[in-house]
Amino acid sequence: MMTGITGTTKLLGVIGHPVSHSLSPVMHNAAIAHLGVDYVYLPLPVAPEDLPQAIAGFAAIGLRGFNVTIPHKQAVIPFLNHISEIAQSVGAVNTIWRTETGWAGTNTDVEGFLSPLLTLPPERSPDWSQSTAVILGNGGAARAVVAGCSQLGLAQIHVVGRDLNKLKAFQQSWRNSPIATLSVHPWEDLPNLLPGATLLVNTTPIGMQPHTQASPLGAEPGLTMKPGAIAYDLIYTPNPTRFLQQATALGAMPISGLEMLVQQGAAALRLWLGQEVPVEVMRQALIERLRGGGGV
Repeated sequence: MMTGITGTTKLLGVIGHPVSHSLSPVMHNAAIAHLGVDYVYLPLPVAPEDLPQAIAGFAAIGLRGFNVTIPHKQAVIPFLNHISEIAQSVGAVNTIWRTETGWAGTNTDVEGFLSPLLTLPPERSPDWSQSTAVILGNGGAARAVVAGCSQLGLAQIHVVGRDLNKLKAFQQSWRNSPIATLSVHPWEDLPNLLPGATLLVNTTPIGMQPHTQASPLGAEPGLTMKPGAIAYDLIYTPNPTRFLQQATALGAMPISGLEMLVQQGAAALRLWLGQEVPVEVMRQALIERLRGGGGV
């Protein structure tokens, strides 16, 4: 149950276009109610052409902080007075807060992505320095995954995509970063890359509702994966996705995108409130909502 909203209630939110189906309000308001703090988290629809006025308006009404989703993660950067190193590296911002000198931004997607990998039991955790990642897709989500893999210290990072020009631009965008192990490949190379992958990550929207029988692995026979490999889908509904079902059948350990969603949200709320937050409460709120068929 959300605590009562009064004239002193502090405002948080998420901007996007569209944003009506975001699950962020579900988990954030569950945590806020559990903590008993005087905050509320709102979905804030902002069309691309209205972004400048919206950012100015947020400052005017004293909004304490907000998350950023599609299509604003890069477009919002010029309105920020400070950007964290990780957000600069990724080239996208998903969490913003108000400071005395203006808006500051960071990217908690990297922390969210890493969380389930850093908490693997010792017997399932690979030696990352000797490991190879294969990342499906080369959009904004893939950027956070590349940054996360770099932090883990993977020996090789392969990014697979369908548009060669976009792949080359993706690789070029990391030219000034310390990531020297990044290579890009056309989709046709995937069967040859899979057997060497310790970590396989789907960052594409293939398999999301309503196309739940689709998979980025397609229906190609003869695919193989390394024993003990990890398959990680950033999609969190359905759970498991067709991609994770296929990877599990090939002997991989599956990780759903639900945990990334929870952990990136928890990192943002921790930053705004300046205190620890009830991650399990946030996780359970999402699970219950998804069981009820809500959210995307």
